[in-house]
Amino acid sequence: MSESGSEVRKAARKAPGRQQDPEGTRQNIIEVASQEFALNGLSGARIDEIAAKTRSSKRMIYYYFGDKDGLYLSALESAYAQVREGEAELDIAGLTPIEGLKRLVEFTFVHHHQHEDFIRMVMIENIHHGQYLERSSVIGDLNVTAIAQIRDLYERGLAEGLFRPGLDPLEIHWQISALCFFNVSNRATFSRLFARDFGAADMQERLKRNTVEMVLRYVVKAEALTE
Repeated sequence: MSESGSEVRKAARKAPGRQQDPEGTRQNIIEVASQEFALNGLSGARIDEIAAKTRSSKRMIYYYFGDKDGLYLSALESAYAQVREGEAELDIAGLTPIEGLKRLVEFTFVHHHQHEDFIRMVMIENIHHGQYLERSSVIGDLNVTAIAQIRDLYERGLAEGLFRPGLDPLEIHWQISALCFFNVSNRATFSRLFARDFGAADMQERLKRNTVEMVLRYVVKAEALTE
């Protein structure tokens, strides 16, 4: 980055609206960048293109994020924060263990379906072997809370004699994520290969019900499911 911080701040002062809402500007950059990274990958995304689609400039992007890698990491953190915020709003603690698990699976399925950019960014990060996740001081804490939520739910289910003993909350999270992630990541190929529209509303509703049932049958005791 060749421009100094003072030069960037001067540019910001000249731009109407940016000075009054720096957080709004920053969030706008992240939203546009997320779309570009999801579409083109880290190497294919261009700062020029991102700047052209925001109410900002290249200099402002560098000022907020340092470089393209910094912007990518911020977009990744924002994507994970969004899904964890949604999980926190479910009020699972106020539901029975079985209903809480069902609500969590339904939320994850619908969230991933509605946020395809999140799935694509996770796929891109896996291509990079998770190296950018390692640099984040935020994402680790976010995912600790996700596992803690499942652990609390699972322990309540065990205490009430509803859930199978010996399961790992992290592995429960893995199974839920795997089913809901595949629904987005492989939808296009499955639709082409088998000549069926897996993105159709009726198919998505059916797949969501099936996903909930599979997770419940994995976690919940058979006798508790029939009660």
